[in-house]
Amino acid sequence: MPGSSETGPAVGAEMADHARLAFWRSVPTFRDLPASVCAQLSAASHRRRWPVGTMLFHREDESTYLVAVEKGRIRLSLQTSSGREFALRHVGAGALFGEVGILDGQPRSANAMAASATTGYTIERRDLLTLIQRHPEIAEAFIRHLCSLLRYTTEHIETIALYGLESRLARFLLSQLHADKSAQRADLQLDLSQSDIAELLGASRPKVNRALATLERDGAIRRTGKTISCNRARLISIADPEDE
Repeated sequence: MPGSSETGPAVGAEMADHARLAFWRSVPTFRDLPASVCAQLSAASHRRRWPVGTMLFHREDESTYLVAVEKGRIRLSLQTSSGREFALRHVGAGALFGEVGILDGQPRSANAMAASATTGYTIERRDLLTLIQRHPEIAEAFIRHLCSLLRYTTEHIETIALYGLESRLARFLLSQLHADKSAQRADLQLDLSQSDIAELLGASRPKVNRALATLERDGAIRRTGKTISCNRARLISIADPEDE
């Protein structure tokens, strides 16, 4: 077709820019920003790929960029000098990480590793700070985002410290459900192994396996292959028992 060799690359670049902008507008932290501001965030970002097992950064590294995950999963963890490791959380599509060090100028506070093949976008610290100075609404979006992280951390500490394993597991499963909350049943596809879940709940994999069996016996879940069918009401009653 005449002209296709000239217009092809341009069309491809335009489609990539459109997909990048659509992604930034879908990130929950920035969803309420004006379209023009999202467009500037998009223009400042760079698409990246990380094969499974890639270390994006280590704790105490210099904080030079933040990441927004497009696809895949990143494991954030802490590690002692003796090699013992504690998983803080796993972040997936639409999530941000690496933002704390970008905003306060301090070193990384955790390790970040690609737990699966992951794609995402990065924004350099200098570019983000310039955008924040121009558009204070970006700072307001980050304040809301950091407050939500603080609430998550508080709830996570409460869950680990005050609840038994079945309750912790029920609370975890409820936190992963994104279906209509009025629906009594919802199917869940977890991209996490039992070992991953055990790390997040402060337990061993065999104990998590037994807790899953207990929830299934109690009618709170039904497992079919990799699908977990959840009885929301039953999970809620187990997640917050009257007398733990």
